[in-house]
Amino acid sequence: MRSEKVRIHAGDNVVDGTFAVPETGVPGVLFLHGWSGSQEADLRRAAEIAGLGCLCLTFDLRGHEATREMRDTVTPRQNFEDALAAYDLLVSQPMVDKSAVAVIGSSYGAYLAPLLSEARPVRWMSLRVPAIYRDQHWEKPKGKIDRVDLNLFRSQEMSPKENRALSACADFRGDVLVIESEADDYIPHPTIANYVGAFRRARSLTYRVITGADHGLSDERSRAAYTTLLVRWIKEMVIGAR
Repeated sequence: MRSEKVRIHAGDNVVDGTFAVPETGVPGVLFLHGWSGSQEADLRRAAEIAGLGCLCLTFDLRGHEATREMRDTVTPRQNFEDALAAYDLLVSQPMVDKSAVAVIGSSYGAYLAPLLSEARPVRWMSLRVPAIYRDQHWEKPKGKIDRVDLNLFRSQEMSPKENRALSACADFRGDVLVIESEADDYIPHPTIANYVGAFRRARSLTYRVITGADHGLSDERSRAAYTTLLVRWIKEMVIGAR
């Protein structure tokens, strides 16, 4: 804490005052939604986390909502550029502590999150049902990736040396939350296991399964369970570190 002396004008008089100013700013939290999703799904959770004393940023990746016309042409590389731009905007805010940034990703957004942590400082990372893609998909239109081949790929056991997203996980040294949906019909358990196994250098790793939940958290019970897990983890890791 540092002090700043101020002069307060009260009517015709001036009195002395002192601001007690924190040495650091507030944590910044960036949300990355999944493919075919939008920031809308994150707004309620962002509001709850903002109430804990964080500055949260949600946004729509290219190919979604207002830029839906790009859906058939946008590539993972371009969406990664979106994530970089959003991160840079978040940390440019004067109140944000640049050493205290959390990234919260779901599905496709959870694939982009580890890659973002390679390019920018990230202290905390939450990955819900993280998707994974072949490295050669990086420059291909996301919406035209072969689903049959992708499903086979996601069912394989992989090491960090075999995939750039897993390699980024292996290099991450912050705190991690990985959440699996028990009834997920998009992301099979081997993919989740590959992610969990890749975080070899993480400061802490929390792994949870939402009972009965599908990939998109289509029922209110599953959505509430995810929100509870996420907010509890933010309180412990992010707020508890301040």
